[in-house]
Amino acid sequence: MAKAIEITDANFSEVVKSSEKPVLVDFWAVWCGPCQMVAPIVEELAGDFDGQAVIGKLDVDANQNTAAEFGIRSIPTMLIFKGGEVVDKVVGATSKKDLEARIQAQM
Repeated sequence: MAKAIEITDANFSEVVKSSEKPVLVDFWAVWCGPCQMVAPIVEELAGDFDGQAVIGKLDVDANQNTAAEFGIRSIPTMLIFKGGEVVDKVVGATSKKDLEARIQAQM
């Protein structure tokens, strides 16, 4: 089963901006309760969309440059990228069904 990719300041361009597929990036932190609720959903999506979309997680505490670049002020925030550009944004915990629909809309 595919797992969510760990995205960092160092690999962001390579993983997200260069991807031919839609990319969901979950901006999260260890201390964030709602982030822990969304984490299993993000992992499930990584398996569900294996080969069709890239699903990744970015720890905002460890990767502050990327979080600042996208103006992340509340977590969890999920950004969906297509062609290296942000095409959708979800702030706060949401359902798996909602995220699936948002990813599929970019395929």
